[in-house]
Amino acid sequence: MKVKKFLSSAMAATALMTLGAISMSFTMTEDAPASRVVEDGGQGPYKAVMKEEPSIDAHTIFVPQDLSVFGKKNLLPVLVWGNGACNNSPFEHYKFLNEIASHGYIVVATGYMPKEGERYHGPMSTTEQQIEAMDWVEKVNADKNSPYYGKIDVKNICVAGMSCGGLQTLYNCADKRIKTLMVCNSGLFNQENAGSAVGGMPMPPKSKLKEIHSSIMYMLGGESDIAYGNGMDDFKRIDHVPACATNLPVGHGGTYGQPHGGEYSIVALAWLNWQLKGDKEAAKMFQGDNCELLKREGWTIEKNAKLEKLK
Repeated sequence: MKVKKFLSSAMAATALMTLGAISMSFTMTEDAPASRVVEDGGQGPYKAVMKEEPSIDAHTIFVPQDLSVFGKKNLLPVLVWGNGACNNSPFEHYKFLNEIASHGYIVVATGYMPKEGERYHGPMSTTEQQIEAMDWVEKVNADKNSPYYGKIDVKNICVAGMSCGGLQTLYNCADKRIKTLMVCNSGLFNQENAGSAVGGMPMPPKSKLKEIHSSIMYMLGGESDIAYGNGMDDFKRIDHVPACATNLPVGHGGTYGQPHGGEYSIVALAWLNWQLKGDKEAAKMFQGDNCELLKREGWTIEKNAKLEKLK
């Protein structure tokens, strides 16, 4: 009888320990930052991962999985990204952003990490989140306890965004940390068409363009893009910094959702490699009468004099 009682107690204790271990394992998984490998890590030489970072709320990080190859002689330039429709998640752009990260960039996108197969439904993002992203990369790059310590090129930051994210980008254009801008499927509204803007979007006036102090590329979807008129009007007003307007006739949605971000990721990477990495080969995509962009099917480009002189 005593033996049976002992065995029963032992089995109960073992069961409780097992349940406790399962419960602890589940809790640890729940609390751990989420991460996901997208499209086998991208096509670049540094396989990327999409992840959350506990040290910055409401942002998604895209970064090479192996950070050991980065350091003083091989730093990660920065892309800060704002989403279309002011969504507080890059669920529409994650393939595009992941592809860029796989070519040796750290991407800090506004909003919560996308859940597989789900659209974001929640409050809109804010212009301040792009500023938070720049603050964060500076902080973790200087933190000796951070895995990013000494690995980020904080002097080479591009701020960019699509549609509403492009408006957020232009709202923040005066920040002195910005090395270059990409405004995608977007442009500032003028007094005549401001009424067609979605409520809650930032609405800086056209005079804001004078605050741009860096190079800038507009990447638009051709005349069927609802932002085409605004974006082209912006470009024609910019004569004080190097600027170009590229167009591919795919409409407002761009090619972000195509495998590896489609054509947009190719052109965006050329711009980033030129502006943030000083890649002279990448410059050929945009400079010259017969630039490489014009050899790609469907693309057109307009540029100002300062862009052709840019080294």
